[in-house]
Order: sequence, then structure tokens, then C-alpha cells
Amino acid sequence: EWESQPNKVRQKDVDATWVKRHGKAYFGYKNHIKVDSKSKLIDKYQATVSSVHDSQALEDVLEKSDRGQKLYADSAYRSEEIEKELKRRGIKSRIHEKGKRSAPLTKTQQNRNRMKSKIRARVEHVFGHIKKKMGGLKIRSIGWERAAVNIGLFNLVYNIDRANYLKKTLRKRYPI
Repeated sequence: EWESQPNKVRQKDVDATWVKRHGKAYFGYKNHIKVDSKSKLIDKYQATVSSVHDSQALEDVLEKSDRGQKLYADSAYRSEEIEKELKRRGIKSRIHEKGKRSAPLTKTQQNRNRMKSKIRARVEHVFGHIKKKMGGLKIRSIGWERAAVNIGLFNLVYNIDRANYLKKTLRKRYPI
């Protein structure tokens, strides 16, 4: 039907994909980010279709300069392949440990995860800011290329807003 109506095809986003998260279906794209844990500024990002698992975009946001750094991430990123890749790159893994039905997490593992969460949560603050203060990451364009540009612009605006906040905070702390 679309072949006979080219105008109809132009109004459909054929690049975007569906994903189900917590029982709710989402259509579109994802924003995978790497955040500096001290400043909460976005260092690097990767835009993908929504069906791409978060762990599949990890290598795209890692850089040579991450060598010797610690990587904090939730348990969705835990796999042997990722652990090997991080070790190969000289990055210290601080990825949450997973429990299984047959082997639940020990108290020590739960405590380690709790300590990791204090730093990992700083990334969630970024998404919270984008959602609450910037109106959410709603892409109103058709096609992956345009969506990727829009995601990049959202990240840029977030970084400008965050840098402005940091500047104000420093002025209060260290008045001239």
C-alpha cells in the first residue's frame, strides 16, 4: 500500500523500532550517554534505535582516555564479553553484580552494589533533569539521522544548562 502512496511513506518513521520496558511499549530511539561522575556533564553519547540493548552501545561511548578510569553501570551491562573488553581497555569495572534464582546475591555483594549505586545514580540525575526540566526527550522528527541530531542537541543543551549551574555554584562558593 505504501509503494503506491509515496507521500504516506514520507510521514512514517521506518527507521525507529519498538521496545517493551516494564510492560510498556515505546517507539523511537535511545540516548546512550557517558557521564562524568563529578561534574555530571555528558562526555559522549550514542543515539540508537530503541530496540538496541544498552550494553550493545557501551563500546561506542568508551574512549582511549577512559583507560585507568572506573566504569559504573547497572547489572544490564554485566556479561563476560563486556568484562573482557573493559579489562582489555584498562577500565576498572564497577558494574552491578547480578543475582540468580539458584544463587542470590550475598550480603557482601548487596553492600558492594549499594556503594556502586551512590555513584551510578548520578547518571540517572541527568535523565531526570532532561525529563523534568527540559520536557523529556521527545523526538519530533522522521528518520534516524534527524533523530540522532535532535538527541545530540538535547545533550548539548543539558551540558550548557549544567555548566551554567556549576558556574553559579562556584561563584557562590568562591566569590570574587
